[in-house]
Amino acid sequence: MMKVLQISLSDHLNAGGGSIAMYRLYKSLKNQGVDGKILAAQKSLESNDSKLINTTSKLESLLRRVSSKFGLNDIHKISSYKLTKDPFYVWADIINFHVIHSGFFNYLAIPALSESKPAVFTLHDMWAFTGHCIYSYDCTRWKIGCGKCPYPESYPSIQMDNTGLEWKLKKWTYSHSNLTIVTPSRWLTNLAQQSILNCFPIHHIPYGIDTEAYKPLDAEKCRSILGIPTNKKVLMFGAQSVSDRRKGSDLLLQSLSKLPASLKSEIVVLILGNNGDVIAKEAGIDSLYLGYVTSDRLKSMAYSAADLFIFPTRADNLPLVLQESMSCGTPMISFNVGGIPDLVRPDITGYLAEPEKTDSFSEGIINLLENNNLRSKMKKNCREIAVQEYALDIQARKYIDIYQSQISV
Repeated sequence: MMKVLQISLSDHLNAGGGSIAMYRLYKSLKNQGVDGKILAAQKSLESNDSKLINTTSKLESLLRRVSSKFGLNDIHKISSYKLTKDPFYVWADIINFHVIHSGFFNYLAIPALSESKPAVFTLHDMWAFTGHCIYSYDCTRWKIGCGKCPYPESYPSIQMDNTGLEWKLKKWTYSHSNLTIVTPSRWLTNLAQQSILNCFPIHHIPYGIDTEAYKPLDAEKCRSILGIPTNKKVLMFGAQSVSDRRKGSDLLLQSLSKLPASLKSEIVVLILGNNGDVIAKEAGIDSLYLGYVTSDRLKSMAYSAADLFIFPTRADNLPLVLQESMSCGTPMISFNVGGIPDLVRPDITGYLAEPEKTDSFSEGIINLLENNNLRSKMKKNCREIAVQEYALDIQARKYIDIYQSQISV
C-alpha cells in the first residue's frame, strides 16, 4: 500500500482553503486505498494519523526576532531539518507539501526532505515563486527576481524589503530539490511555468469536491430552516474571513449599493465567514449572518437556499466556496481574476465581471436575478460540471498516478 505524508499549516479547519483542500485530498486518497498521514502546525483532527509538526523553541523564537526584521519570515524554523527523523517522515514513501508559509516551516529544508524521498508540492497560491507574497496582484517582478516590492504589507507581510534575497533563496532551494509541482487552476499553472519552478514537471490537477456532501437540496425547505422568507431573492457571500480585503467585501458593499431600490427590497443577503456581521450591518439590505460554518451539511443548505453566490474577490486560485456552490447547483458571480474563470463560466455557470468594476458586478446580479430561465439552466450546468470534472475520485486518481511515477523513478 502506498504511504503518503501530507505537510501543511493545518490538518483540516480554521486555516483557509489550502488546508481544507489538503484534507479533502487526504480523505479521497484514503478512499482509493492509499495510506496517509499529516504533519501540521495546527491540529484539529482527533485521528492519530495527524500530529503537530513541532513546537517553537527558544532558539527559534530568538532567530525569528532577527529574521523577521530583515523580511525573511520562515528561515528561523531550523527544526524543519529534523523532520527527516520524524516517524511519519520515515514511514512515508512520498511527501506532499501544501501550505508551508506562515512562519512554521523553513523552505530551505526542502532539499534535505526531498533528497531520500520524492516530493510533490501542491501550490495553493503564488507564494512558492515570489519574494514573500501569496498574491502579487499587478506586480510581475517575481519573473525577474523580485526586489522593490510594491506590496510589502500583503500577506505574509514583511518589515524590510528583502524580497530579492528571498527569491534567490527559493531559487537555490529548488535547484537542490526533487519536486513535482501540482497547480489547481489553469491560471496558476501558467504562472508556475513562467517562474523559478519551471525546472520541475508541472501538473494541472483541480481540487476535488465531495459531490455527495455538497449537492442540491430542496430550496424551500432550506430557506424555512434558515428562517429566510420564501418570497425573497437570496444572494450568498462567504469567505474564511469576510474582512480580508482580498475577498472584496468593500467591492461587495459598493455593488449592492448600486442595485435598484425596488430590487433591494426583494433581497436577503446570506453571509458566511468570520467578521461577516460587519457586512450585514452595512449592506443596507435585509441580511442573515451565519458566522464561520464548518458543517458541510449546513453549508449545503445555505448554497441551496441561495439564488446566486456572489464572490467579489480581488485575487484567488481555485476558491473552494465556488466549487461548493457549483456542486450545490448555485450559479455564481465573480470578477475575472486568477483561477475564477475555471469555475465561473459566462452564460454556463455564472457571470464574470470586469476586475474592480462594481458597476459590472451589480449588472451581473440584476441580469441573473431577472432571468429565471437562464438561472435555471445554469443550476443544471453547475451540478453536471461539478460531478464530471471535480469529483474527489478524479482528483485522487490523478495524484496517485503522479505519486506512483515518482516512487518508481
